[in-house]
Amino acid sequence: MQRLGVIGGTGLINMTVGDEMKQSGLSLVRRDDVTVETPWGDVPLTCMRLQADGEEKELFFLQRHHNNGQASKPPHMIEHRANIRALADTGCEAIMAVCSVGAIASDFPPGKVGLASQYIDFTGVATTFHDDAAVFTSVTKPFDLSLNSRLSSVLCSVQGFSGDERLFYTYWLAQGPHFETKAEIDAIDSMGGHMVGMTMPREAKLARELDIPYAAVCISSNWAAGREPGDSSADLDHHSVSSQANRRLMPIWACLVELLS
Repeated sequence: MQRLGVIGGTGLINMTVGDEMKQSGLSLVRRDDVTVETPWGDVPLTCMRLQADGEEKELFFLQRHHNNGQASKPPHMIEHRANIRALADTGCEAIMAVCSVGAIASDFPPGKVGLASQYIDFTGVATTFHDDAAVFTSVTKPFDLSLNSRLSSVLCSVQGFSGDERLFYTYWLAQGPHFETKAEIDAIDSMGGHMVGMTMPREAKLARELDIPYAAVCISSNWAAGREPGDSSADLDHHSVSSQANRRLMPIWACLVELLS
């Protein structure tokens, strides 16, 4: 792959070529911060030209919560159309999203990194490029199967899992910006949600409308409300959630290297 778009959130605040990527043979040739104009607003991107085995690659990093130089825009205020349109305009061949999620499934403990295979969106909020004429896009398989296959192999290996470890989960989209109640998490669990977050499926829908292969790498940053072992009344704190996610980035670098190889 020559051009990869990467979306980070609370689980990946910014993008640098650290030791993990250098050890995998990626070196930075050039880095530019640019602003892409779209009909839905301006989008800041970090454009990185990388070299691997004598071949140049391009990585375009987007912080989905961009907010006048800070990563602080609340999830319900993100203009996803601007973000995805900006990445599409770079000519990227695929998008890898990095997501921090609350874990519901018992086999997705904090610290584990998995993949989204399905999503459930009952928010009732439309996310589409097609507001003027009816266009119905199939999302039976919302995530690119080829990308997920490659990424699952990497995540299994880098996390030291056996071949029967589950890595694919269903993402439940919550409206935010509040975390969920214990009762809501119990209901989500009963309807098939394995993890919960506030953003990613909106991106997946738009990427599908533009025929851009999209995969979501999900960092289990915390137990969802009421699921903390031994303390079902534990409160959730945004800063501790973000901190946990940012300590689990080694598998993310491995995924990036795989897709750029």
